[in-house]
Amino acid sequence: MNHDLLRQTKNAFDFVQKLYFEISYLIKEVEGLLEQEEGNFVIGRPTGYGVTTKTSSGLGSVYVDNWLPKTFTVFFGPQEKMELQKGGITATPFDDSLKVLLLHIDVLGKTLPAPRLLIGCIYNIRNKRSDYKKFENLMSEFSYYNQKIFASLPDINYEDSYCSFNGYFIEYPLFSICNSDDVAQVVNQMLEIYRRIS
Repeated sequence: MNHDLLRQTKNAFDFVQKLYFEISYLIKEVEGLLEQEEGNFVIGRPTGYGVTTKTSSGLGSVYVDNWLPKTFTVFFGPQEKMELQKGGITATPFDDSLKVLLLHIDVLGKTLPAPRLLIGCIYNIRNKRSDYKKFENLMSEFSYYNQKIFASLPDINYEDSYCSFNGYFIEYPLFSICNSDDVAQVVNQMLEIYRRIS
């Protein structure tokens, strides 16, 4: 086998793995800073302690494109609005005053010029399904419909057959977040957006 090809394959996977680790460190650092803030923000756990992403293991060409996760989303809410349930998942019930902080990362996309970090607040959340009882049920929206949701930044006015919501987001080049000061600035802006929205 071609040794060049072996080396390139290993380098490609090493790079992607390192990128995923850096993304996890970024999210955990944001989580740690938000936990210290007034309101005691905690990370949402739709299926446990993790990110929401879109993946596939199907062999059809449309599915193969999703073998490698390209978007990652987490949300944070005030601890008083969230209940930790069995299995390490959270429940954030819908109510008229519900608003959550959202951190969304796009590392690759057909029209995306560079990896980006989106931070902001989702509010005016309306659930349209009787079997959906908590915000966690809507998290897949951000993986499957992220291009539509984030098409009109900074303001969001999204609606489909499952839900509707508004939002306000700031976009950062992902690779511009290089140190703890940068992460602290991101968190401060998230909180500023959250507190501005009544």
